[in-house]
Amino acid sequence: MRAQEERVPHAIVVSGTLAAEEQVVLSLKVPCRLSDISVDLGSPVRKGEIIARLDTTDYRLRMEQAQTALAQARARLGLSPDGKDDNIDAEKTSLVRQAKALLQEAKLNRDRMAALWDQRIISQSQLDAAATAYQVAEGRYQDAQEEVRNRQAILAQRRSELEIAKQQLADTVLHVPLDAMVRQRHASMGEYLAAGTPVVTLVKIHPLRLRLAVPEREANGIRSGQMVKVRVEGNQNEYSGRVARLSPSISEGNRTLLVEAEVPNANGQLRPGSFAKAEILTAALKPSIFVPASSVVTFAGIEKVISVKNDRAVEKRVQTGRRDNERIEISSGLAAGEPVVIQPGNLITGDPVTVLWEENAKAR
Repeated sequence: MRAQEERVPHAIVVSGTLAAEEQVVLSLKVPCRLSDISVDLGSPVRKGEIIARLDTTDYRLRMEQAQTALAQARARLGLSPDGKDDNIDAEKTSLVRQAKALLQEAKLNRDRMAALWDQRIISQSQLDAAATAYQVAEGRYQDAQEEVRNRQAILAQRRSELEIAKQQLADTVLHVPLDAMVRQRHASMGEYLAAGTPVVTLVKIHPLRLRLAVPEREANGIRSGQMVKVRVEGNQNEYSGRVARLSPSISEGNRTLLVEAEVPNANGQLRPGSFAKAEILTAALKPSIFVPASSVVTFAGIEKVISVKNDRAVEKRVQTGRRDNERIEISSGLAAGEPVVIQPGNLITGDPVTVLWEENAKAR
């Protein structure tokens, strides 16, 4: 058949790498021995799922110790040990009430002594002793108020210590932050882990990010939202995605524009890290030459088609572009209307051929 020319949307053909949308290394915030881990390489996990646990004995005992200390601090303020409300009026505590009563008694005694002194019934030393006793009682009253405030501060500290102990106990369980798959397991059951030691590495595989380096000469035609057709090595299926992000600048090192496309991967057939060949479809139309995919022969990385001239086979080296179902685009090396052998087999340049056009073959 003859190579056919058609006006199709311009496609920018580039190669890139599929990457995970998110990659997370999970670790535990507290140190202890790993008592259980329920996932391994390739395990799918769901957001909120528990995948690992530490031995909780030490942290449970610390929480109980903090609860006891809190109850003791509440009792010193006259509160019920198991209550939740820590608010208290300092003037109503027994310590302050006792100091206040002594202060009032000392004040009354000083006032009586002052009246007796005015009548010259008592000596100056007795009046001075009453005044001194009043000052001492006043100081004790202030000390009682300060002691209550100190006990209130200790109570607040004990409450915080209990919350920290509860949080540490909760941190012995490792939860999954997103729907993903396990890329690597770093720890084993029974292993002692320091705080922050990696336990598992997770990757989010739906959608995937396709990172592409578009040549500078083609960069002006790239827009967010453009369709991207993707093929990967060893997989005959074609996948579709959309341009999602563009770099604001051209890389000075290789004169390319970094483009990221989102490729849906709900069934998990695509793997992060795979090499991919992508076609970014722009709105502009351009003439393109198409031949049957079966007519292109690849040997040692060289692509060629077999044409016919004077009833003899002629090899033509070509460069291919996008694939369209059972057809393939010829970027260079072949002109529109030139004949190509649909299934060249082992033909080489110079082999005699008998031309049978595709339309005549179908008629027979």
